[in-house]
Amino acid sequence: MKAHYLIALGATLPSPAGPPQTTLDHALWLIAEGGDHVIAQSRWYETPAFPMPTDPPYINGVALVGSFKTTQAFLAALQQVEAALGRVREKRWSARTIDLDLIAAGDAVLPDRATQERWRDLSQADQTEDWPSELIVPHPSMQDRAIGLVPLVEIAPDWHHPTLGKTAAELLGGLPQADIEAVVPFEPAAPETA
Repeated sequence: MKAHYLIALGATLPSPAGPPQTTLDHALWLIAEGGDHVIAQSRWYETPAFPMPTDPPYINGVALVGSFKTTQAFLAALQQVEAALGRVREKRWSARTIDLDLIAAGDAVLPDRATQERWRDLSQADQTEDWPSELIVPHPSMQDRAIGLVPLVEIAPDWHHPTLGKTAAELLGGLPQADIEAVVPFEPAAPETA
């Protein structure tokens, strides 16, 4: 049976495929080459780097992907795409060539509701020190991040969070306006003319 997965894509550094926007486009191509179907994708957005605003800005977006893979197999496929594009996991929230986060797997709550809620309620300060080694879906921080909710609302405003009971649009509406306004459509630099 085909599952529907929501993934958040982000990049700050060039990869073997090129600059961040090209890397993200190539990641979607690799996902499709792996046998999955990109049903919808948001435009690319630019946001300040977090937690180090002096790092290069993030280019990011969200895609809805249909797949016959199990959730674990789909996550493994995303990690293979990251590796192919030069992802090195050194430090949490550091600048990177590619980041593919599985933010939702249909209406699944994994590994279970209590575990998802425990990690979801972890403070941002504690998130820098501790993070689960197991897959947690929906992504425990998705409801707090305009960086993911703005593009998610673009492609799936009625997506319903299975533990919070709110749509993507409602979650976004609950965030500070300044956070939402910091997520702006990405405009590639115009090529220089001689």
